Amino acid sequence: MRHNKAVNHLGRKSGHRKAMLAGMASSLILKKRITTTEAKAKALKPYVEPLITKSKEDTTHSRRMVFSYLKDKEATAELFRTVAPKVADRPGGYLRILHTGFRSGDAAEMVMVEFVDFNEAALASSKKEAKKTTRRSRAKKAEAPVAEVPVAEAPAAEAAE
Repeated sequence: MRHNKAVNHLGRKSGHRKAMLAGMASSLILKKRITTTEAKAKALKPYVEPLITKSKEDTTHSRRMVFSYLKDKEATAELFRTVAPKVADRPGGYLRILHTGFRSGDAAEMVMVEFVDFNEAALASSKKEAKKTTRRSRAKKAEAPVAEVPVAEAPAAEAAE
């Protein structure tokens, strides 16, 4: 039975696990997207998301708290300078896990972990959808003048006969 065993230990001692998650979180913050196994990604998500929430409030205390988890100056600075302003209006759910297939060596499920607000392809597709709706409404308006054009050409065709 798995009662009260919420943490996936990932086959590591606690010190190794914490160091690994800190390194993965720093890489994710600096590169905005990393590829890892599904188990590690699922363990990383609850590790990083509270740090992003803390980074929305730029105080000395929150910087020190985030640094105590990340143990990387550059990643902490990047989180507070770049990531926090971009996710300021989002109430949570900062990360996305995308399945990419299986690793050839041991058939482990591989995933890509990325920030939701930093995926330019997904943001561009959502903007294109908004433009499509505007074009549809304009096309309906444009149909009325198009209908008048054949009426104006009809008398010219009769005069030619």
